[in-house]
Amino acid sequence: MIRIAICGNIASGKSTVQNILEKMNYKVLDTDVVSHELLTVKNKELFEAFKNYDLFENGEFSRYKVGQLIFSEEKQRQKIASIMHPQIAEKIKEFYKKYSSESLLFVGIPLLFESKMENLFDKIIFIYADDDIRLKRLISRNNYTIEHAKSRMSCQMPQDEKAKLSDFVIHNNGTHNELQKQLEKVLSSLV
Repeated sequence: MIRIAICGNIASGKSTVQNILEKMNYKVLDTDVVSHELLTVKNKELFEAFKNYDLFENGEFSRYKVGQLIFSEEKQRQKIASIMHPQIAEKIKEFYKKYSSESLLFVGIPLLFESKMENLFDKIIFIYADDDIRLKRLISRNNYTIEHAKSRMSCQMPQDEKAKLSDFVIHNNGTHNELQKQLEKVLSSLV
């Protein structure tokens, strides 16, 4: 089994790559989904750490309010990360165990380098899209203001640094077809 990370900064096209892989019948774990599942008052460690903050709606964590907090306060982002990253790592290990008979397993993990989880993977595929393209995607996809989109983008480690630390870099500035062709080329070198 080869354990492969799919990473890339916000609005780079990680989800699109994950969707292509799933259509090709590969097993893919999306850590964005995992983190949403962990963001619950049932997560005792997280709840205890933030129960005195205004982060709740209808008795549950508000993803919007948590997002506002972590993108405006570095200390709180680190606090949430220190709780959730080890929990996400455990879910990744469970995924590996569940699908141990597969030859290739993929994990979409946007904050791979920030979370220092590189040791959980054999290969790293980085999805790279030019900053101006990512900015336009964020504004149109999420209805962000330019300022908010730039703020979200600046919270992540620069793309060029991540690309240097990756085994493969796929450029996603063009069409879906071009993206898929690059992905297929990477897959052919992994099999």
